[in-house]
Amino acid sequence: METRRTGTVGRPRGFDADEALERAMRVFWEQGYEGATLTDLTSAMGITRTSMYAAFGNKEDLFRKALERYEEGPASYVARALRRPTAREVATAFLAGAVEVSTRPGCPAGCLGVQGSLASGETGRSARDLLAGWREGGVAQLRDRFRQAVDDGDLPPGTDPLHVARYLMTFANGISVQATGGATREELQRVADAALRNWPPA
Repeated sequence: METRRTGTVGRPRGFDADEALERAMRVFWEQGYEGATLTDLTSAMGITRTSMYAAFGNKEDLFRKALERYEEGPASYVARALRRPTAREVATAFLAGAVEVSTRPGCPAGCLGVQGSLASGETGRSARDLLAGWREGGVAQLRDRFRQAVDDGDLPPGTDPLHVARYLMTFANGISVQATGGATREELQRVADAALRNWPPA
């Protein structure tokens, strides 16, 4: 029972919230929302459940924060890709980023945004809905970028920006799933290269 702010029970000296969140993100990334137990999370974070609740909220709150960290860290390639000067360069950087993150040495295979709730049941509905919305947000960002490309004449007139965005997102999600099955970076980069041979997708 924690009775003193200066005590070490529940919140070990040197507790680093940023590092703890990084570790929680990796647990969710590797095991998914439902697969990651509170024991798994707190053990990896090096804190007690009491400290976890105090610092991050419940498991759902922690997952939301972990996803935000993932977006700002490993998945930051999306924002960088969107800033590329041409639509083709956006697509190339986006798929290359998906390959790199899904096969990064020392990290779980695949993408947290895809793997996090693929097998979730009723107890994982909130995480599944959160991730579905997160992925749709990515589609919307790509759509808006390609809409601008059409307006600028960078993509042919009549190109459907939403179709192009979903085309890329479908490949990126597939890359994540294949990576968890053991596909190598080289194999997946060839898939990405093949996707871009049909650019822009009709």
